[in-house]
Amino acid sequence: MIRTVEEALALREAEIATKWALRGMTKSAAIDLGGRKIRVNSVHPGPIDTDMIAFRTLEQREERMKQVPMHRYGTPEEVAQLVAFLLSDESSYITGAEIAIDGASSA
Repeated sequence: MIRTVEEALALREAEIATKWALRGMTKSAAIDLGGRKIRVNSVHPGPIDTDMIAFRTLEQREERMKQVPMHRYGTPEEVAQLVAFLLSDESSYITGAEIAIDGASSA
């Protein structure tokens, strides 16, 4: 699928705006719901080895992996472990957090 530069930029702008909206909603909800002892956090996965990247060629996958400081893709299990931790009592004082699980891709 070939896009014009304008189409690609519009898609990227929409993605960025959506991510920032999620970050703002996370913080706002954490503030609003904290008094009711409801914790609100958001998980921001980077490249995770799922069907979402399986369609790429081996060369594309390897090139993307080079951009990840840890030089590997995350696993669905790693994301699940993070979510399980956030749901547990061990994270009872964590709220309003935006947690990237991306091998330092966003650092």
